[in-house]
Amino acid sequence: MPAHVGCVATIGNFDGVHLGHQAVLGQLAEQGAKLALPTVVIMFEPQPQEFFCGPAGAPPRLTRFREKVQALRRYSVDRVVVLPFNHQLALMPAEQFIQTLLVDGLGVRYLVVGDDFRFGHRRQGDFELLRQAGRACGFQVAAMRSFLVNGERVSSTRIRRALALGDMALADQMLGRIFRLSGKVVMGDQRGRQLGFPTANINLHRLTLPLQGVFAVEAYGLEGEPVAGVANIGVRPTFNGKRPLLEVHLLDFSGDIYGRHVEVEVLHKIRSEQRFDSLNALVAQIHQDIEVARRFFGKRVAEQSTAQTVA
Repeated sequence: MPAHVGCVATIGNFDGVHLGHQAVLGQLAEQGAKLALPTVVIMFEPQPQEFFCGPAGAPPRLTRFREKVQALRRYSVDRVVVLPFNHQLALMPAEQFIQTLLVDGLGVRYLVVGDDFRFGHRRQGDFELLRQAGRACGFQVAAMRSFLVNGERVSSTRIRRALALGDMALADQMLGRIFRLSGKVVMGDQRGRQLGFPTANINLHRLTLPLQGVFAVEAYGLEGEPVAGVANIGVRPTFNGKRPLLEVHLLDFSGDIYGRHVEVEVLHKIRSEQRFDSLNALVAQIHQDIEVARRFFGKRVAEQSTAQTVA
């Protein structure tokens, strides 16, 4: 801990590292430069809701821990402090949290949090308590600047809602980038290959996902990237699946990619996941999905070419 003493900091889940989070990080970077102090993001692992409700009962994460840290690296974040959210931390009184972690542990000089931020045992700590402690201990407390899209505050909850509806354009607008899922390509049950559509099965290390359905996607981490594809994100109800999977049929691509870590950008929802009464019906639908995806990519390439010509 002593190596961290003296900093400007913020606390939160930072799930998605969306435009609202990016505004906070910009606010933090300004103060860090002004005070000549490092910027610190304080996070909890697991996230508090996951601790209290269990991973399956909490809202699905937009970003896994690894993805979140990678996203934070793109901004002016000097350090990430990860607090293990356990019984000890859950029972810690709010005043002790401030004194032990913020004052003694980090020497916080400037703190940015949401005005609805709650912390400490039974969520007794709030923004006003932090401000009082700041006056007493010599650190400034500032409220996060709200970031609005279409007149509404950007939040992880709102992005989850857009993803659940398949509104990728709105989700991407709030994230400030295209929504991605990433993981390692693993050996599957070979059903796709048996049906004539070999798929890359990507291990997501997730119990729940913020979206489901069939999507046009692009995969990164492979030769000739990005590689266009059609992805099924969900539990495969035709095969009575339970665990969420990401399966990608890569268009016009062949090669052994087992063990590769890939990132999949989810571009456009083709349809919702559904159960088919026969394998023939499933195969017919996959043919249709591929045609829809090819038309989507064809239109996208034409639009990009037009945009480059105009520019």
